[in-house]
Amino acid sequence: MARTIAKDHDQKRAQILKSAARVFAREGFDRASMTQLARECGISKANIYHYYDSKDAILFDILETYLRELRDLICGIEFDGVGAAERLHRVVAEILLAYQGVDDEHRVQTSGMSALPEDQQRLLRRYQRDMVEFVSRIISENAPEVFDGDPAKLRSATMSVFGMLNWYYMWNSGADAEAREDYARLVSNLTLHGLKGL
Repeated sequence: MARTIAKDHDQKRAQILKSAARVFAREGFDRASMTQLARECGISKANIYHYYDSKDAILFDILETYLRELRDLICGIEFDGVGAAERLHRVVAEILLAYQGVDDEHRVQTSGMSALPEDQQRLLRRYQRDMVEFVSRIISENAPEVFDGDPAKLRSATMSVFGMLNWYYMWNSGADAEAREDYARLVSNLTLHGLKGL
């Protein structure tokens, strides 16, 4: 007879992922053990194995869940009736707000993805590319005459925006929503107008 799924299965799975992200971010994926993960989750090692058959499976689920949800949120922003400049302001703010509270997942993305098999890395990189391409289109719409026929320049501008956002995440991870909105406005103004836009 098949084992039934507990009513709180998804909640426990989410708890395991959150706790495991904390351990992987603190210890590094290679050094973390299933015993440490169980202790951080407050459950037995046998209970973790009920949800995941390996540490690698947990790592992939952390990153797949985090990046897919982030991609869906960012690429799903509605821009009805909003001009190109405001679209840039809005997407930059949404990215910074989405980073709030997921410091561990973000660190694991940076340091742990290379531990996964290539097919899993390809899927995760596709999520990242979807977001980069989405932001890139918005940047291009703001200055088509600058980027037309020059994809390398557009990519450089787009990755510079992500660099500014990731800098803020690294040094201001505890910032509240208002501070993130303020910094988002600075990034988008700087991108749109250069220093004179500040």
